[in-house]
Formats: sequence, C-alpha cells, structure tokens
Amino acid sequence: MESSTRAVPIQEVVEAVGHLIDSQVMERIFDTVVEFGGRFEVERFEIGKTNSEPSYLRLKVEAPTTEQMKQMLAQLLGLGCTPVDSGDVELRTVERDKCAPEDFYSTTNHRTLVRLNGEWLEVKNQRMDAMIVIANGEAYCRRLRDLRAGDQVVVGMRGIRVIPEPKERDRLAFAFMSNGISSERQVETAVRQTAALVRQAREAGQKVVVVAGPVVVHTGGAPSLARLIREGWVQVLLAGNALGVHDIEAALLGTSLGVRQADGRQEEHGHRNHMRAINAIYHAGSIAKAVESGTLKSGVMYECVKAGIPFVLAGSLRDDGPLPDTITDMNEAQDAYAEQLRGAGLVLCLGSMLHSIAVGNMLPSWVKIVCVDINPAVATKVSDRGTGQAVGVVTDVGLFLDLLARTLGNGGRA
Repeated sequence: MESSTRAVPIQEVVEAVGHLIDSQVMERIFDTVVEFGGRFEVERFEIGKTNSEPSYLRLKVEAPTTEQMKQMLAQLLGLGCTPVDSGDVELRTVERDKCAPEDFYSTTNHRTLVRLNGEWLEVKNQRMDAMIVIANGEAYCRRLRDLRAGDQVVVGMRGIRVIPEPKERDRLAFAFMSNGISSERQVETAVRQTAALVRQAREAGQKVVVVAGPVVVHTGGAPSLARLIREGWVQVLLAGNALGVHDIEAALLGTSLGVRQADGRQEEHGHRNHMRAINAIYHAGSIAKAVESGTLKSGVMYECVKAGIPFVLAGSLRDDGPLPDTITDMNEAQDAYAEQLRGAGLVLCLGSMLHSIAVGNMLPSWVKIVCVDINPAVATKVSDRGTGQAVGVVTDVGLFLDLLARTLGNGGRA
C-alpha cells in the first residue's frame, strides 16, 4: 500500500483596524493572500458604524511554505495587518557601519509602532526605505548609510504594527484627490481645493513646502511663485540648480534659456545668458549677497532672501556652474532636504519629477502632496513610488501658479 505525505500549510492569524472598506484596504489584503498562493478565513469582522469609526478584521491566513508566508506577511504588514500573537520585536546588532543584518525590516512611509518590553512605541522620523533602530528606549527610522556599528536594528516581521493613512472622507478641501490623476479635472477646481489645503496647513502652524523645477520659470510662473513667497504662503523652497539659475537669468536679463520672456523670441547670443547669470552671482559671492548688493532685485530667489525663507538647491551631474549656493554632494543635499521637510503639512511639487520623487520618499504618509505637471506620467510615477498621499493636477505649471496666487490673495503671512 502506497503512502503519501502532504505538506502541512503554515498558518498565522492577523488583525487590522482602520477604514478598511472605503480605503479598499480589505480588498488588497485578500488579494495579497491569494497572490502568494495562500488562502484566508475571516474569523471576525466588525464594520465601523459611522464615517469616523474604524472597522476591525481578524483573519486566519495559510501559505504552502514558510518562505511564502514570510513574503505574504511582509506585504500584509504594509497594509496594516499585525500577527495576533506578535511578541516583542527581534533586534540584531549592527556589526559594521552602513551594513544592516540580512533580514532587516524595511519601513514604509506609514505610521509605524514596534513592541518593546510589552509596550508599543511609535517610530520617530517616519520615512520609507529605512531601518528601525532602538536606542535609549525609543525607536527611530534611520537610513542605511547612517547605521553605525553597535546599533540595535529591528529584523524580521514580529512586533511591528503599520497604520496606513485612512482615505479622506470629511474634508472637502482634499476631496478632489480621491479621484486620482486626471487631465480632465477643471483646473480652477483643483486650484481652489489646493488653496484650501494651504490655508489649513498655515492655520495648523505647519509649513507649506514648494518643490520646484525650472519649468516654473519657463512657463512664466516665477512671478506668481515669488508673490506666494512674498505674501507668506510658502515657508520652504526645495529645488535643483536649474531653478535658481533660470530664475536669476530671468530677473537679470529677461530671458529663460535664452528665450525672451516678453515675446517668446530667441535672444541673440542668448544661449550664454544662464552662464552670465551664474557668473554674476559668483561675482557677488552668493545669492543672498547679490540681493544685499542690489545686483539681484526680483524673482523667486530674491523673494526667498528678502522673506528669510530657507531654500535648498541640490546639484546634479548636468549642472552648469553650478551656483555657489548649490549643494553638489548628494548626501548633503538629501540631508538638507530632509531637515527642511520637518514640520511640513503640505508639499506642492511643481514640474520636477526627480525632486518630487525624492521628497515623496522622505515624507511620512500623513503629509499631503499636490503634484502639478503637464505630463500625467510624472504624478503617476510619484504615486507609484509608494507615495500614496500624492495626487496629481495635470495642467500648465505657470497657469496653476497664477490662479493659486490670485485665489489666495494678499495678506497671507502667518
């Protein structure tokens, strides 16, 4: 008589709390289990009875192998599922600088808690693609390059709870974001809703951060952005070398990439104007000194200096010059960006895909992002990188800024 053996499936019980239905989280939880060759059984489900009350889900999941269960739990954890019998987090000591243990836990941008000595601690400095380090009874997100020998790093999946941001239901000002990215949305409507978000952030004492590309200057949006800074609606400017260069070129010479802004015609020998702008700033010593000396009298960078608004210009391989204020070390530029993003309540990304993605990676999921670009693929790419709180407005950046500045009006300084 032949005997057959069948592998016993691996089982776990997980639970999730939140707006599981209208945020479509529960559907994604079920799909994830099936995707990894598993099956699920709903042991308990309690639906929230009001628009503010969360739902509760208790789910038994099975997977054919330990490896599949490990992969499944990693995905479920990011959706807010926590193993019911979860004990304390497992820690491992870093042996060399910048070298994490192989099974380190990689963070999402959602609010995260870890269990230590039977108590749940909220992880500080939340951001995606980081490690969690335990030090002095506290938990912190730390980048790989910042790990030091002796650090205690969270490994595995146990003792970790992730809390995804719920879908906005009550605040009309953010309702336009629920429909995702569309070129068919009326620009005026998106501008009004964005203006409401700006006001909300300022009333809450949070910073409004602008991430801007040189297209702001090319599309004629620089005067409107300068007005927003002057009137107190913007607290931080993050950009690359190109925005600073072309803004200063426009202020000093009236051209952008050698094209006259007054009539759109190519200036004779205008190709050298951006280099003339960089040279003028080097002669002055810095952007701030160019303002102080009277060399620079208008523009976005001028208004930042006059208003005392911090700005960070991050360099790249293709930069001309660059400006003396531009940070050419990428690690230093990232650190400077991250420092200025602390306390942000709203980030406006204007025509800059790479800088928008970089900022999205640095932000926790409860900081909202409005990404404005004529190319819908830019906003899509920002969202696809895992920045779920980013939603796009597909339109001309210059037009958007003009409407936003006029909508917010004067007297916005907090």
